Amino acid sequence: MFTITTKKSGIKARRSLAGNIAIFGFVALLGLFSAFPFIFAVITSLKPIDELLQFPPRLIVMRPTLNNFTDLFQLASNMWVPLSRYIFNTALISIVGTVLHVLFAAMAAYPLAKHKFPGKNLLFSIIVMALMFVPQVTFIPQFVLMSEMNIVNTYAALILPWIGASLGLFLMKQFIEQLPDAILEAARIDGASEYKTFFSIIWPNSTPAIMTVVIFQFINLWNYAPKELIFGESLKVFRMALEQIVAGDPIARMGAGSAAAVILMIPPIIVFVLLQRKVVETMTFAGIK
Repeated sequence: MFTITTKKSGIKARRSLAGNIAIFGFVALLGLFSAFPFIFAVITSLKPIDELLQFPPRLIVMRPTLNNFTDLFQLASNMWVPLSRYIFNTALISIVGTVLHVLFAAMAAYPLAKHKFPGKNLLFSIIVMALMFVPQVTFIPQFVLMSEMNIVNTYAALILPWIGASLGLFLMKQFIEQLPDAILEAARIDGASEYKTFFSIIWPNSTPAIMTVVIFQFINLWNYAPKELIFGESLKVFRMALEQIVAGDPIARMGAGSAAAVILMIPPIIVFVLLQRKVVETMTFAGIK
């Protein structure tokens, strides 16, 4: 696979054509494997009802159709609340929740990474341990807290619990630690306050970590379906509306459900494709140590 050539400047190794083809084929195979769930979802959404009911399912559509999408929007048009309202709720929660989480995670990570204070290590250990808990474990305490604050069935109940998510804080802290202290010391010598140091030095130089947190947080919020926190129809999110449509008749609306699954996947994929280059860079810094 590799050949070695000798030149006046020294010995240089290069891959042969067969080696390049083998590496390209292996990478392409991994890419196809990663994209298979989305490909399968798209194929399923184009199947008529008789092909959807076939077992085992086929990977090839014999008679592709867009009727599943038209049926989905027709069913959505018969709902009490317009479909645009559900989309607006989801977009609002996803965007506002992501922006606030990134901002607060970065501001909290800065002192954890670059300052010394009593209990710092203990606090970071609690944050790391919080990563091990699934959302179902913390739901009851969150619900009790939201109820005591009297914000159940409001947008605040959907956004506030996500602002303090531990994953974003962990990634931001690990990334900010890698920034040189000399830059911060120079800013302090020039008389910059902590807020100016954060927004003029820490924030601009943490772009890879910020973009990574944006991806994770947006995907989580876009797929969030808080059935126990929201009761009003006008406050429900897009995913909840699609689940209600499909639940009316699971067999007859199977095609509409497959179309709904594709629609739900599109926005997170777009965000990931636009920002995924920053993920690798952040993971290189963050760890994970």
